[in-house]
Amino acid sequence: MRDLLPPAVAVAVAEPDDWIGQLYATEAACLGERAVQSRRRDFTAGRVCARRAMATLGLPPAAVPAAADRSPVWPAGVVGTITHTRDYCAAAVARSSEIRAVGMDAERHKELSPGVRRLICLPEEDEWCARLPPGISWSAVIFSAKETVYKVWHPIVGHWLDFRDALVRVDPDAGTFTARIAPARVAAATATHPPSLVTGRFAVDDGLVRTAATLPATSSG
Repeated sequence: MRDLLPPAVAVAVAEPDDWIGQLYATEAACLGERAVQSRRRDFTAGRVCARRAMATLGLPPAAVPAAADRSPVWPAGVVGTITHTRDYCAAAVARSSEIRAVGMDAERHKELSPGVRRLICLPEEDEWCARLPPGISWSAVIFSAKETVYKVWHPIVGHWLDFRDALVRVDPDAGTFTARIAPARVAAATATHPPSLVTGRFAVDDGLVRTAATLPATSSG
């Protein structure tokens, strides 16, 4: 993820021991006794990576519990994001004085089923995918980009978007994407300066689709 984010954002990718690392009590309480092993591993690796990323910024170690909707609750003065997919986990953090919001997502690179595509992609996006170079599951890139956009949107606005609330366009040559949030969702948001346009970067390599985006602290969206 380091290659997709600006220098102001610190990134840590999970190493083998991170999946069984130590949690703070407030973090462990978020899992509960019934959490399955895969959920525990993903959650643990994300929090260990988050602390390592915070240390890169010179910040002290701190707990990153989960809200009721499972989104990370970052320490004061910090913005961040966590992503995990099979055998991959990463966290990215920044100082809120420099970055307003950061989002990233990783997915296994594979074709989406027609049913999933109908849930994820708008008709315009399907048309663009059909015209893009072969060899890449562009619908998977759009899916990952939307996950990233929602992680940028949520901390600012306080609620999630639906997959069809953002129109994503991909530039395969530049390795970038642009997402326009549905005007009705922006107008309905009660937050100050909700983002209406999010731009980010993507990469497809090593069997993964990776996407990331930030909003600078001075951005009004």
